[in-house]
Amino acid sequence: MREAQAFWVVAPGLGEIRAQPLPSPAPGELLIRARVSAISRGSESLVFRGEVPESEWRRMRCPFQEGEFPAPVKYGYSVVGIVEEGPVEALGRRVFCLHPHQDRFIAPEDGVIDVPDDVPDRRATLAANMETAVNGLWDATPGPGDRIAVIGAGVVGCLTAALAARLPGAEVELIDIDPNRESIATALGCRFAAPCKACPEADLVIHASGTPEGLSTALAIAGFEATVLEMSWYGTRTVPLALGGAFHSRRLTLRSSQVGAVPAVRRQRWSRQRRLALALSLLRDPVFDVLLSGESAFAALPELMPRLARSPAGVLCHTLRYD
Repeated sequence: MREAQAFWVVAPGLGEIRAQPLPSPAPGELLIRARVSAISRGSESLVFRGEVPESEWRRMRCPFQEGEFPAPVKYGYSVVGIVEEGPVEALGRRVFCLHPHQDRFIAPEDGVIDVPDDVPDRRATLAANMETAVNGLWDATPGPGDRIAVIGAGVVGCLTAALAARLPGAEVELIDIDPNRESIATALGCRFAAPCKACPEADLVIHASGTPEGLSTALAIAGFEATVLEMSWYGTRTVPLALGGAFHSRRLTLRSSQVGAVPAVRRQRWSRQRRLALALSLLRDPVFDVLLSGESAFAALPELMPRLARSPAGVLCHTLRYD
């Protein structure tokens, strides 16, 4: 039987590439050769560090995951590849799949979606994050002309800010502690501010920094009866939050957003396939290439992942190439 090479978290903070059997595709399945995959800096870092709480082990499972939390586990969900085996009409198709990092893999036909011809491989790996950004805006329900603050200029924050900036008349401020993010904010059509200089009285604040300090800033700059949408996920960490002061007098709303469940008003109509198709179509805009900050060979992932999991400054979307 043929073998595939896959990345596994074998213990918190430790990963390796393992060989595993690669069967022939059954009817209704495809054999896909990976071309590029992207590392999710948020959830994958938490998984790599072993910080997924036991209460969330079931909900945190990704499609095609093998193993169990905390380890050993094969985790990841952003691969672009070419169909090598399957029905004749599928051969050679370039597809996106929510699959862990692996050089070749089997997926059902309905588990992949075609990548538009005008979306390059690396940009297409942003589809999972773009789906998260779309769902965040559905949860946040912004309107034309709103003053919108997005805190945290990581990939999800930048994608969310870019989509919000396309609303008619919206004023979007992207807030981050790293001044180097200003050029990215400008490219995406947003203002930029450090937390200490963020504009007050926002109609909507979207928090995606993954830090308690960022969430405190979000509550501080929200206007009267505004909504603070929490898109960060903290794993096992406890987040202190000051809900005294003006939190009640300003009648603020703090709500969560998680891409595993879309808002009820869309849930029946928007399948995962439809959401990913929308995400890929939005990625036709070449401006999103500013979020692609680095690329490495797949074979380097065991040495690379510990560094990425510590969230070094300057890294946005790091992709892996499969040669």
